[in-house]
Amino acid sequence: MSTLADLNTGFAGRRGRLFWLALRTSLLTVLTLGLYRFWMKTRLRRFYWSSIRPGGQPLEYVGEPLEKLLGFLIAVVFLAFYIGIVNLILMFLSFAFLQDNFAAYALSFVGLVPVVFYAQYRARRYILARTRWRGIRFGMKPGAWGYAGRAIWHWLVTGISLGLLWPRMTFWLEKYRADRTTYGTVTITQGGGWGMLYPPYLVAYISGLVSAGAFGISIWLERPEFAAILALSLPVMLIGAIHYRVAAFRKLTSTKSAEGIGFAAAPRTGRVFGIYVLGNFLAGLVMTGFMVVLLGLIGAYVGSSGQFDLDLEDLNQLGLPSALIWTVGLILYFSAFILWGVLRHVFLTLPLMRHYAETLAITGVSGLLAVRQTDRDRFAEAEGFAEALDIGAAI
Repeated sequence: MSTLADLNTGFAGRRGRLFWLALRTSLLTVLTLGLYRFWMKTRLRRFYWSSIRPGGQPLEYVGEPLEKLLGFLIAVVFLAFYIGIVNLILMFLSFAFLQDNFAAYALSFVGLVPVVFYAQYRARRYILARTRWRGIRFGMKPGAWGYAGRAIWHWLVTGISLGLLWPRMTFWLEKYRADRTTYGTVTITQGGGWGMLYPPYLVAYISGLVSAGAFGISIWLERPEFAAILALSLPVMLIGAIHYRVAAFRKLTSTKSAEGIGFAAAPRTGRVFGIYVLGNFLAGLVMTGFMVVLLGLIGAYVGSSGQFDLDLEDLNQLGLPSALIWTVGLILYFSAFILWGVLRHVFLTLPLMRHYAETLAITGVSGLLAVRQTDRDRFAEAEGFAEALDIGAAI
């Protein structure tokens, strides 16, 4: 039972409701050639947000689909200018001075990297600005270009260190975002230090080095027997990576505070790993069953014609026009695509969110009494750049 000093978080989402919601919105997205995607994401977020209930009071997502659509169009116009004009200039200069287009492609990619980090920060800011709890808005202070510059620097340093400084990057980038996050009139502060992330990182790092070394020796020195090491090191690296993500979330969340308000997170690596394994297995099992039934129906139809090795011309001879064949093929393709996305929501996203929610508590909640509402954060492009670059933005 929740007390004044400790608010536990519940999760009320149910698989059946999510299945039909994800299925309906996915079908509408396909039928509208992607236009309904912004409404689909909005409805799914409202489902997930309302399912997370700290102290029994649900989160609210108040973002609007038209905001996302407008932001996407703004981002597309910017990226079209970048790709069409800047790339053309780079290509001209590359051929003029180097007689090759490699430099143009390389500079174009490098120039896009800051935009990717900028988009990630803006997407998180938009999501927080459209999230409420107890009627009070979350928010995030401007700082997207500052984040992009720091992200580039930390990625360079991490790369030079061959991944050894990955926890340093994780901590400082999260601290930059967290220290600019607000809940009403209070600002969150990220405590702790990057050294606390090293113990959970060592398994992933050491197994990664072993995997890279075994692969390099087997390829460059033509010693294929070393490839057998990968059968052991790669699974260990995968488990280590999951452990690092879970432990980093637990440690970073538990060291955040906001003027007396604190957090206690206790997600478990074993549970998260089990969700990934079982979720992918169940999703794959349902997809396999779907494909078996589908191919069985096709086989029964084709078998009734007396022909089992058919191409497009043979199908036309059976009286099926090419347009109908292609239409049916596209429907089957998108059906499989839609079903896989829905199954991932049901068997992966929902169980993961439930576990992270139910292992989170808010401490020192007497500080909530001093929190006041703030003005609505208004900015034009919402999470449009994240959508246009297809780098994701939560759900």
